[in-house]
Amino acid sequence: MEKSTTVGCEKMIALFDAGTFVEIGAYMKRASGELTGVVCGYGAVDGKLVYAFVQDSDRQKGAFDALQAEKIAVLYGMAMKNGAPVVGFFDSIGAFVGDGASVMSAYGKLLKVVSDASGMIPQIAVISGVCSGMAATVAAMFDVIVTVKEKSKLFVNAPFVTGKDVGSVDYVAQNGLASVVAESKKDANRAVATLLTMLPSNSNEGICIEEIRDNINRKLGEQLPSGRALIAEVADCGQFFEIGADFAPEMRTGLIQLGGATCGVIANDPSINGGVITVEGAKKAAKWISLCDGFSVPVVTLVDSVGVEVSAEAENAPLAAQLGKLAMAYATANTAKITVVVGKAYGAAFTIMGSKALGADMVYALPSAEISVMAPESAVAFLWNARITEQNTRADLVAEWKATNASAENAAADGSVDDLIDPTELRQRICSAVYMLLMKNDATLTRKHCNLPL
Repeated sequence: MEKSTTVGCEKMIALFDAGTFVEIGAYMKRASGELTGVVCGYGAVDGKLVYAFVQDSDRQKGAFDALQAEKIAVLYGMAMKNGAPVVGFFDSIGAFVGDGASVMSAYGKLLKVVSDASGMIPQIAVISGVCSGMAATVAAMFDVIVTVKEKSKLFVNAPFVTGKDVGSVDYVAQNGLASVVAESKKDANRAVATLLTMLPSNSNEGICIEEIRDNINRKLGEQLPSGRALIAEVADCGQFFEIGADFAPEMRTGLIQLGGATCGVIANDPSINGGVITVEGAKKAAKWISLCDGFSVPVVTLVDSVGVEVSAEAENAPLAAQLGKLAMAYATANTAKITVVVGKAYGAAFTIMGSKALGADMVYALPSAEISVMAPESAVAFLWNARITEQNTRADLVAEWKATNASAENAAADGSVDDLIDPTELRQRICSAVYMLLMKNDATLTRKHCNLPL
C-alpha cells in the first residue's frame, strides 16, 4: 500500500530528534485514490513533544483539499489534548479549484482550528515554498512566521495580479509579516528548535527555566551600549533571539534568558531616530506583549526614547489608536512586567513603555536617565524662553532642566520609579526581579480560615 511522500517525511525527520518522528494518517487518500499533499505527525524537538504538518509540493504540488484540512484538524486535536506546540510547513500552489465549495469550507475548518489553538499552544509557521491565497491568511494567524531566503513566497494576491513584486522574503520581512528570516532550510529548523526550547509548550505550563549558563551577578560596564547591543549585554551568554528585526527596527523585540528563565524583551533603539515610537513600532511591541502574556513569559522593557512619531502620515494611521493598543497591551497583560529606563523617556514614551501606572510590577531607572514631560530643549523654549540672557544661555537652561525637572531621582520621589540602580548592576537587578516574580498570580487567593494565635 502506498504511503505518504518521502520528501514530506524527510522535512519532518530534519526537524525532529533522530528516531522520534511518527506519522499520523499516513494512508489517507482522496476519492481518486491519490494521497493528499500533506504529511502530519509528531516527535521530539530537544526532548519536547511537538506536532507538525508539512505541505508537500512533490505530491500534487501540495494542493489543498478537504482531506488535507481533516488531517491537520486531527493533528491539532491531538496537540491541544496533550498541550504541545504545532509547527506548520507551508508549500502549496493553492486549492483544488475543481472541488468547489468543499475546499472553501476546508479552508474555514483550518482557520477555525488555528484560531481555537491561538494563545493555548505555540504555533510556528515555516514558509518553505509558496504560501498564497487563503493559506497565507492561515500562516499569518500563527504566533511566529519563519521564512527562508530564496525559497519563501508569501502573499494573498500574486505579483502578476497586484502588478507589484509582493511576497518576497524581503517584502514580508519589511512589512512585519515574517518574524524570522533564515539563510537556509537548515537554519530555519534551528530557529524553530530555539523557539520551541524557549517557549512553554502551552499556556498552563508556566515560565520556561533551563540550566543557568551565565553568572546572574555578572557585572556590566559603567558605560552601557544601546539597542540590540544592550539587550545582548543583559542576556545570558549574550544571546538575543530577535523577532521582526527588519520591521520597525526602532523597536526591538525578541526572546532572551535571564538566569535561565525565558523572558520577552522590548527595547527602544535610540540609534534609529532617537528610538521614537512609530505606528509600526507600537504595533510590533503590542503584538509581542500579547504573545508573551498568553504564555506567561515575563516582559522586560528597556526604555530609551525621545517620544512618539511626529508626522501627518502617522496621525492618519491613526497614531492615537496604535499607541492605545500598545498601552492596552501593557495594561491588560498579567504576566510579570519589569521596566528599566536606561536613557531618555520623554513624554508619552515614559507612560506607554511599561510604566508603573500601566501595571508594571517593577520599574527601575539608571541615575543618568532623563525622564521629562517633554524634550528639555522644547521645555526651555516653551516655559523658560524669557529667562535666556547672555549670562544664562539656552544651553545652561537645558542643563538646568535636565538636572531639576528631568532627573530620574524626581521620578523616584513620586513613586513612578521603584529604585535607581547602578549601570553595573543592571543585569543582576533584572534577574532578581524576574525570579521574585516567577510565581506571580493575579487570581484572588482563597482562604479556608485564618490561623489562630496560640
